[in-house]
Amino acid sequence: MKLAFGIDIGGTNTRVGVVNRDGRILGHSSFNTADFFDGGLYADQLATVIKSLKKEVEESYGADASLEWVGVGSGAPNANYWTGAIEEPPNLNFKGNTPLAAMLRERLGMDRVVLTNDANAAAIGEKIFGGAKEYTDFIMITLGTGLGSGVYVDNKMVYGHTGCAGEVGHMTFDPGGRFCGYGRRGSLENYCSATGIRRTFFAKIAEMGIPTMLDEKPINAVTSKEIVEIAEKGDEVAKATIEETGERLGQALASVALVTSPAAFFLFGGPVQAGDILLDPIRNAFEEHMIPIYKGRTEIIESQLPMGEAAILGAAALVFAEVE
Repeated sequence: MKLAFGIDIGGTNTRVGVVNRDGRILGHSSFNTADFFDGGLYADQLATVIKSLKKEVEESYGADASLEWVGVGSGAPNANYWTGAIEEPPNLNFKGNTPLAAMLRERLGMDRVVLTNDANAAAIGEKIFGGAKEYTDFIMITLGTGLGSGVYVDNKMVYGHTGCAGEVGHMTFDPGGRFCGYGRRGSLENYCSATGIRRTFFAKIAEMGIPTMLDEKPINAVTSKEIVEIAEKGDEVAKATIEETGERLGQALASVALVTSPAAFFLFGGPVQAGDILLDPIRNAFEEHMIPIYKGRTEIIESQLPMGEAAILGAAALVFAEVE
């Protein structure tokens, strides 16, 4: 049985799982990323956790089990596929460039250690384990705190010259619009991420001037998940927020599609749980803003990766994709 380690590196937590080729997680562990201010010490802890998980799985299957450990895959912020390094991450406590892939190869004695950003890992996960198995050209859009994307062309992940291709979320959508963490204005993720949904919701409250189901909550306690939930219950401000988010995303994706002509966009993340309240305006705006030769030729599909396991599956899929 072929097994891979999948690592999901977040600003708060790091989650590690053992995944088989069928996409089943056989064991997992986690620790606090935020506790580490030095990349080398972080790599030490990560290697310790991986070794412990490997031992647990081997013991559970017994000495006679035919287990083949094919490698380690990791999805991380600002991860460069070509260099195997986390480069100047904005939301990790260890700064600078951390050559994590090389560090893990040395500590684990494993040759195949692959690193990319979390959205690329999600795209590969969709290809290996999800709904994109039969697609050679597609784009994965991840809606979380930010907006990430992974691009497949001719059945290959696009990494680009720098190893960081596919930053759809940082494309300028509204020049002179909302500020982002880089000090730029009008990036798409300022409008269509979970963070962007909150900002639109507060703007809609002022614009529409009617009560919402969240009026009793402090502003800093309102989450995008709650906005999605009350939109599903019929809250007019929340519905308008989600619909406007969908319209903006559909319009932007119509421009993105012109670059690679994908057969499909796969959408993943908490806001996608809104279902048709979000998806219908995305699809309508996408077709409305598409040039004639492209109309009706690109699907917009919900991801088939399970929400709670997608990051680990995507990271492990990096390894299986390399093998295959």
